[in-house]
Amino acid sequence: MWERITAAALGGAAILVGAFSPAFAQERGGVVNVATIGELNTLDPMIATGDLLGMVTQHFFETLYTFDADWNVTPLLAAELPEVTEGGKVHTIKLRQGVTFHDGTDMTAEDVVASLKRWFSVASRGQLVAAKLDKVEAVDDYTVRITLTEPFAALNSLLAFNNSAAVILPSEKIADTLTEYVGTGPYMIKERRVDQYLQLVRFDGYAAREGEPDGFGGARKQYLDEIRFVPVPDANTRVEGAIAGQYDYADLLPVEAFDRLQGQAKTEPLVLDSFGWPMFIMNNKEGVMTNPGVRKAVQAALNAEDMLAAAFGKPEFYKVDGAMYPEGYPWRNDAGVEAYNQGDPEKAMALAKEAGYDGSPIRILTSRQYEFHYKMAQVAAEYLKAAGFTVDLGVFDWATLVQRRAEPGLWDIFITHSPFLPDPTLIAPLPASYPGWWASEEKEKLLGALNTEVEMDKRLAIWADLQKQIYEEVPFYKVGDFSSLSAKSPKLKGFSGSAWPYFWNAYLEQ
Repeated sequence: MWERITAAALGGAAILVGAFSPAFAQERGGVVNVATIGELNTLDPMIATGDLLGMVTQHFFETLYTFDADWNVTPLLAAELPEVTEGGKVHTIKLRQGVTFHDGTDMTAEDVVASLKRWFSVASRGQLVAAKLDKVEAVDDYTVRITLTEPFAALNSLLAFNNSAAVILPSEKIADTLTEYVGTGPYMIKERRVDQYLQLVRFDGYAAREGEPDGFGGARKQYLDEIRFVPVPDANTRVEGAIAGQYDYADLLPVEAFDRLQGQAKTEPLVLDSFGWPMFIMNNKEGVMTNPGVRKAVQAALNAEDMLAAAFGKPEFYKVDGAMYPEGYPWRNDAGVEAYNQGDPEKAMALAKEAGYDGSPIRILTSRQYEFHYKMAQVAAEYLKAAGFTVDLGVFDWATLVQRRAEPGLWDIFITHSPFLPDPTLIAPLPASYPGWWASEEKEKLLGALNTEVEMDKRLAIWADLQKQIYEEVPFYKVGDFSSLSAKSPKLKGFSGSAWPYFWNAYLEQ
């Protein structure tokens, strides 16, 4: 499903993600240093969303299911896909036996039930299921049953997702606020020094699945002794550290660094085509953006092409496209896209006046840790000013932005991005619980229908109606499609690039 940018298109040799040749014998041992875009504000993947959080915590927490290389749901801690009965309302899940937590205790149905109950309560995606939940129970020591009030097509995908994740914890460690981060993953936490590193070490009691690696699924092989996630908020520092050999992997680099990374001895560029989409999330709960006319005016003002060009430079790294899914995905449709990429300040000014806009500042939250967020924000601010809006551009570190966006009184727009996900029900701003708090009656009706319908043709039609509703109500603004740039050491083998990079199965060439 992931397409690749050719080296010729980028003007030289590039390492294409997934292009791994097992020419070297896998070596056990070694430490990999991973430069991330910043510090995490939590290590609890249930209570927060975010790609960085999912990327890191998936190494020590695991879910019942995950995704294979083709984005199909595949078992992880579950022994097999669920047995679904009663017209889609009862899901019986057999668990793998012999799975051990990092504290040495065995994983049983009691732990899974307790974990899922916490997920239903505190996780934004778990709450989607909770609204249709009758009960969750342990049938025996290694069987869990989820009974719903009506069918819920997205359940398996939600249970597989590493974002607002249904991770499985020891029942005795579960609390409203976690104080111990004990999972079943191939690595476990040894030490955390905030703003310096998170040190993970091999969990020798790990119970890997049999077979070969398959995307996030299949066997998770533990070649590395240690993985260190190092927060490096400045993008240029990540680039220079990769070139110097300080980091074996550097995540989400500015695309203008591509040429500099080529031909280096200690690092090489990796490009993931059609990685995802940046979006401007509107505050539908409090402040100036609660006015739908103002949101429509902002939509009319923004020029997506200029924002993408400023953010990504080379046209090969972006595509001006208003559809919520790119070509090649079954979910792609063009409903509502005529409202995309207008870049019309005069029309925006007229719409704002009609909506009664009073000159209140539009407070935009962005971060330079994702440099492309910041560049898009700068361009957006100029287009909004040209349309007569007052703009207050706030630049924060990512952890602070995540904290601030949870407070509806502190912002009007914040900038984020998402990979293209296997099911649209996983798109972060769709649930009313996600910051932005989009909760219109029509949207809830369509999202409920999308979640409940099990026939794919009908789900595709519902999704087209929901995409049209996004353009009608403007709860968020899709800027376009983009490809990501990272860097890795030539010695790092067995690594497959993905939306959430993972380092099980990877090893260092000696």
